[in-house]
Amino acid sequence: MQQKREVKTLLAESFKELALEKPVEKITIKEITDRAGVIRVTFYNHFQDKYELLEWICREEVLAPVRILLGNNMQREAVTFIFTAILKNKEFYSHVARTKGQNSFESIVQNLVSETINGYFLSNHVGKSKKYSWLTPKWIADYYAQSLTFVLMGWIERGMTIPPEDMVDMYSFIASHSMMDLPQDI
Repeated sequence: MQQKREVKTLLAESFKELALEKPVEKITIKEITDRAGVIRVTFYNHFQDKYELLEWICREEVLAPVRILLGNNMQREAVTFIFTAILKNKEFYSHVARTKGQNSFESIVQNLVSETINGYFLSNHVGKSKKYSWLTPKWIADYYAQSLTFVLMGWIERGMTIPPEDMVDMYSFIASHSMMDLPQDI
């Protein structure tokens, strides 16, 4: 298991270096494996394609620690960690955020955040009665994932000049207020 993780990490580092040199769409599996010093078959033993590798990087670097924070009811710290982890690798995330289309960075992040939040809700609301049958954990997770991803992408596209803590304050304010309440507070 450790060796499998080491190979994934090696491929991830290779991909991250290449992403600084060219758009993700133009990176080939051969370039990733050549730089990592492994054969193509090794790549396909771990990932279906480069977008699955990008997803793995985001999951490992950004969202794995978030799951632990959420599990300890540290929601604010979890959101802060997302912004801080992305800022820590600013150059890489600035480049991959430009990936558009079916396998866009935005859709990868949104799906991962939704999966993470949904898991949090499911583990914390087991056996609790629902007030509204239509308000499912998945629905709530998708809503917050979409809004957080929107804020995150805007922050990345604007050069990540606002400190993570201020971004969390902004997101927390917007997320905790009804749209009907906001015009009075702006």
